[in-house]
Amino acid sequence: MTASSLPASVPRQLLLAAQGLDRAPRRRATKADVLAAIQRMGALQIDTIHVVARSPYLVLFSRLGRYQAGWLDELLSERQLFEYWAHEACLLPIEDYPLYRHRMDAPQGMGWKYRAHWVAEHGHELANVLAHMRERGEVRSADFARRDGRPGSWWEWKPEKRALEALFTAGQVMGARRHNFQRVYDVRERVHPAWNDAPLSADVAMRQLALGAVRALGITTARWVADYFRMDRKRTPAVVAALAAEGALREVRVAGWSEPAYLHPDHEALADAAAAGKLSATRTAFLSPFDPVVWDRGRTRVLFGFDYALECYLPAPKRRWGYFVLPLLRRGQLIGRMDAKAHRRDGRFEVKVLQLEESVRSSGALVRDIARALRELAEWHGTPDVDVRRTSPGLLRRVLAAQLA
Repeated sequence: MTASSLPASVPRQLLLAAQGLDRAPRRRATKADVLAAIQRMGALQIDTIHVVARSPYLVLFSRLGRYQAGWLDELLSERQLFEYWAHEACLLPIEDYPLYRHRMDAPQGMGWKYRAHWVAEHGHELANVLAHMRERGEVRSADFARRDGRPGSWWEWKPEKRALEALFTAGQVMGARRHNFQRVYDVRERVHPAWNDAPLSADVAMRQLALGAVRALGITTARWVADYFRMDRKRTPAVVAALAAEGALREVRVAGWSEPAYLHPDHEALADAAAAGKLSATRTAFLSPFDPVVWDRGRTRVLFGFDYALECYLPAPKRRWGYFVLPLLRRGQLIGRMDAKAHRRDGRFEVKVLQLEESVRSSGALVRDIARALRELAEWHGTPDVDVRRTSPGLLRRVLAAQLA
């Protein structure tokens, strides 16, 4: 790679290629493809909202097309994946377990995920939960009934639930599997017998996580590296610069960027192709709000010129776009967003509103691409009856409906 300054379009193209979102799958996905996609991303964020599909399943569908959602659960049960805190709560390749041990060994640094003062005050409860699990095996939070008369909620977890979460963050228990998407816990020595093999120091783990983040992002700033696996924001720039000085990463310049950018050697050929105008994205897909391509909103603005916010946690009157809005990716650009709901009982996929960016010019090819992506998404959900309620521009509704008929 010889270019001293890369065009601003190259990082966007490399991100999509690195993430497996640059083109449609060429064949029907297999279970091995599901694992490979997660290894490629490095982390698959978990979220429970399921008005369309729970996020991890949707992230995989955007890359793989139709696949059996049960494969993801099987991979966790088979110990090819594990759950822990990465970008947030994530499914991670089991081979990356050593990269997170330093977080488990020093859970006090995990913020709200581990309330050290609560743990100190409730040590007997943690010990009781751990002893119960060692004696009786797997448990769910639901296995422990509340005894204080309060309903359960995010902020009013019963003591056993808080104990399980503290033990999980400290790595003493792990998610053995999921049942109806609820985490099933067991002690780490049964879930992952090799949990203590070859532990890495925090410094070594941080270097490897930084390399993994750059590989997953294609071309990135140090700031975006820190966000990907939620690494220390103050230390990460120095770690990335050191990796570049050693030749493990390549420092590059991107037109219009005021800070250095970094390229993983695995992507040098792709970067050359993109700089020469020989790399083009053809994929059209709706993305989860928790997709790695868009989970860093600042990076999304820089790379795509796309302003996006997740509004499901806002009161309805304060929402601008909708409850659970899916960004629309088309041929290398984020061109719009869709607020939708899958009505599984009656087989109906409701598009509450589909909005294109003001700069996007409608065309027959664009409408066909959107209709195809929408039809595939709806059919995968088992809701083939697509009901488009509102669009912007308004004319799009009629032509889109004609394509979907």
